[in-house]
Amino acid sequence: MAEQAEQKPSETTRNVIIAMDGSEFADYALDWYCQNIRKPGDHVVLVHCPELNDMLHAQSWNNSVYVFDRGVLENMIQEEQKRIQRDLERFAEKLKHHGLGGKVKSVMASKPGEGIIKACADEKGHLIVTGTRGMGTVRRTFMGSVSDYLVHHSHVPVLVCRKVDYHQ
Repeated sequence: MAEQAEQKPSETTRNVIIAMDGSEFADYALDWYCQNIRKPGDHVVLVHCPELNDMLHAQSWNNSVYVFDRGVLENMIQEEQKRIQRDLERFAEKLKHHGLGGKVKSVMASKPGEGIIKACADEKGHLIVTGTRGMGTVRRTFMGSVSDYLVHHSHVPVLVCRKVDYHQ
Protein backbone atom coordinates (compact mmCIF):
# COMPACT_ATOMS: atom_id res chain seq x y z
CA MET A 1 0.00 0.00 0.00
CA ALA A 2 1.48 3.33 -1.03
CA GLU A 3 0.55 6.82 0.13
CA GLN A 4 1.62 10.30 -0.95
CA ALA A 5 0.95 13.96 -0.14
CA GLU A 6 0.04 13.19 3.50
CA GLN A 7 -1.87 15.85 5.39
CA LYS A 8 -3.49 14.74 8.67
CA PRO A 9 -7.19 15.44 9.30
CA SER A 10 -8.45 16.91 12.57
CA GLU A 11 -11.24 15.46 14.74
CA THR A 12 -13.85 17.78 13.16
CA THR A 13 -12.70 17.33 9.56
CA ARG A 14 -14.96 15.66 7.01
CA ASN A 15 -13.01 12.80 5.42
CA VAL A 16 -13.98 12.43 1.77
CA ILE A 17 -12.87 9.33 -0.13
CA ILE A 18 -12.71 9.82 -3.90
CA ALA A 19 -12.18 6.77 -6.10
CA MET A 20 -9.54 7.37 -8.80
CA ASP A 21 -8.66 5.06 -11.67
CA GLY A 22 -7.18 7.52 -14.14
CA SER A 23 -10.33 7.66 -16.27
CA GLU A 24 -12.23 10.72 -17.42
CA PHE A 25 -15.13 9.52 -15.25
CA ALA A 26 -13.03 9.64 -12.08
CA ASP A 27 -11.70 13.07 -13.06
CA TYR A 28 -15.28 14.23 -13.58
CA ALA A 29 -16.25 12.98 -10.10
CA LEU A 30 -13.31 14.86 -8.55
CA ASP A 31 -14.24 18.05 -10.45
CA TRP A 32 -17.91 17.68 -9.48
CA TYR A 33 -16.98 17.28 -5.82
CA CYS A 34 -14.79 20.41 -5.97
CA GLN A 35 -17.44 22.52 -7.70
CA ASN A 36 -20.54 21.37 -5.81
CA ILE A 37 -20.01 19.93 -2.33
CA ARG A 38 -16.48 20.75 -1.23
CA LYS A 39 -16.31 22.33 2.20
CA PRO A 40 -13.39 24.28 3.64
CA GLY A 41 -11.32 21.94 5.78
CA ASP A 42 -12.33 18.73 3.99
CA HIS A 43 -9.63 16.08 4.09
CA VAL A 44 -9.65 14.31 0.72
CA VAL A 45 -8.22 10.86 0.15
CA LEU A 46 -7.85 9.93 -3.50
CA VAL A 47 -8.01 6.13 -3.49
CA HIS A 48 -6.49 4.12 -6.30
CA CYS A 49 -7.11 0.35 -6.48
CA PRO A 50 -4.87 -1.08 -9.20
CA GLU A 51 -6.41 -4.03 -10.95
CA LEU A 52 -3.96 -6.88 -11.07
CA ASN A 53 -6.10 -8.57 -13.70
CA ASP A 54 -4.60 -6.09 -16.18
CA MET A 55 -1.13 -7.37 -15.39
CA LEU A 56 -2.17 -11.02 -15.47
CA HIS A 57 -3.74 -10.57 -18.90
CA ALA A 58 -0.89 -8.49 -20.31
CA GLN A 59 0.44 -9.32 -23.74
CA SER A 60 3.74 -10.34 -22.14
CA TRP A 61 2.15 -13.63 -21.14
CA ASN A 62 2.03 -16.31 -23.78
CA ASN A 63 -1.38 -17.91 -23.23
CA SER A 64 -0.46 -21.02 -25.17
CA VAL A 65 2.56 -21.84 -23.00
CA TYR A 66 2.22 -22.30 -19.25
CA VAL A 67 5.87 -22.13 -18.26
CA PHE A 68 6.84 -20.26 -15.11
CA ASP A 69 9.66 -17.84 -15.84
CA ARG A 70 10.67 -16.09 -12.63
CA GLY A 71 12.54 -13.34 -14.49
CA VAL A 72 9.55 -12.46 -16.65
CA LEU A 73 7.24 -12.41 -13.62
CA GLU A 74 9.62 -10.22 -11.58
CA ASN A 75 9.99 -7.82 -14.50
CA MET A 76 6.19 -7.58 -14.90
CA ILE A 77 5.75 -6.87 -11.20
CA GLN A 78 8.42 -4.15 -11.27
CA GLU A 79 6.79 -2.53 -14.31
CA GLU A 80 3.40 -2.65 -12.61
CA GLN A 81 4.86 -1.03 -9.47
CA LYS A 82 6.35 1.76 -11.61
CA ARG A 83 3.02 2.30 -13.36
CA ILE A 84 1.19 2.50 -10.02
CA GLN A 85 3.76 4.99 -8.70
CA ARG A 86 3.28 7.19 -11.81
CA ASP A 87 -0.49 7.06 -11.30
CA LEU A 88 -0.12 8.08 -7.64
CA GLU A 89 2.11 11.00 -8.62
CA ARG A 90 -0.50 12.15 -11.18
CA PHE A 91 -3.23 11.93 -8.56
CA ALA A 92 -1.12 13.90 -6.05
CA GLU A 93 -0.81 16.62 -8.72
CA LYS A 94 -4.62 16.66 -8.99
CA LEU A 95 -4.83 17.32 -5.24
CA LYS A 96 -2.44 20.26 -5.63
CA HIS A 97 -4.22 21.56 -8.74
CA HIS A 98 -7.54 21.70 -6.89
CA GLY A 99 -5.95 23.08 -3.71
CA LEU A 100 -7.20 20.13 -1.66
CA GLY A 101 -5.81 19.01 1.66
CA GLY A 102 -5.37 15.29 1.88
CA LYS A 103 -3.44 12.42 0.41
CA VAL A 104 -3.29 9.78 -2.28
CA LYS A 105 -3.56 6.14 -1.31
CA SER A 106 -3.14 2.90 -3.23
CA VAL A 107 -4.99 -0.15 -1.94
CA MET A 108 -4.55 -3.68 -3.23
CA ALA A 109 -7.72 -5.75 -3.21
CA SER A 110 -9.24 -8.51 -5.30
CA LYS A 111 -11.85 -6.02 -6.57
CA PRO A 112 -11.67 -2.20 -6.70
CA GLY A 113 -14.93 -1.79 -4.79
CA GLU A 114 -13.59 -3.86 -1.89
CA GLY A 115 -10.42 -1.76 -1.81
CA ILE A 116 -12.36 1.51 -1.74
CA ILE A 117 -14.58 0.25 1.10
CA LYS A 118 -11.46 -0.85 3.02
CA ALA A 119 -9.78 2.53 2.45
CA CYS A 120 -12.93 4.29 3.64
CA ALA A 121 -12.92 2.26 6.86
CA ASP A 122 -9.17 2.78 7.39
CA GLU A 123 -9.46 6.54 6.82
CA LYS A 124 -12.69 6.88 8.83
CA GLY A 125 -14.39 8.27 5.74
CA HIS A 126 -17.63 10.21 5.95
CA LEU A 127 -18.46 10.14 2.23
CA ILE A 128 -17.35 8.23 -0.88
CA VAL A 129 -17.39 9.99 -4.25
CA THR A 130 -17.06 7.96 -7.43
CA GLY A 131 -17.65 8.29 -11.13
CA THR A 132 -19.62 5.92 -13.30
CA ARG A 133 -19.31 4.80 -16.87
CA GLY A 134 -23.08 4.72 -17.18
CA MET A 135 -23.32 1.06 -18.16
CA GLY A 136 -26.75 -0.30 -18.95
CA THR A 137 -28.43 -2.90 -16.75
CA VAL A 138 -27.39 -5.91 -18.86
CA ARG A 139 -23.76 -4.84 -19.13
CA ARG A 140 -23.56 -4.03 -15.41
CA THR A 141 -25.08 -7.44 -14.57
CA PHE A 142 -22.39 -9.31 -16.49
CA MET A 143 -19.41 -7.05 -15.84
CA GLY A 144 -20.21 -5.71 -12.39
CA SER A 145 -19.87 -2.11 -11.44
CA VAL A 146 -17.63 -0.46 -8.87
CA SER A 147 -20.20 2.28 -8.20
CA ASP A 148 -22.97 -0.32 -7.81
CA TYR A 149 -20.80 -2.30 -5.38
CA LEU A 150 -20.05 0.83 -3.35
CA VAL A 151 -23.70 1.85 -3.11
CA HIS A 152 -24.67 -1.61 -1.82
CA HIS A 153 -21.74 -2.25 0.55
CA SER A 154 -20.73 1.13 1.99
CA HIS A 155 -21.59 2.13 5.54
CA VAL A 156 -21.30 5.82 4.61
CA PRO A 157 -23.11 7.83 1.92
CA VAL A 158 -21.91 7.29 -1.65
CA LEU A 159 -22.16 10.00 -4.27
CA VAL A 160 -22.10 8.60 -7.81
CA CYS A 161 -21.30 11.25 -10.42
CA ARG A 162 -22.53 10.44 -13.89
CA LYS A 163 -20.91 12.44 -16.65
CA VAL A 164 -23.74 14.21 -18.48
CA ASP A 165 -22.26 14.28 -21.98
CA TYR A 166 -21.21 10.60 -21.97
CA HIS A 167 -22.97 8.43 -24.55
CA GLN A 168 -22.75 4.65 -24.62
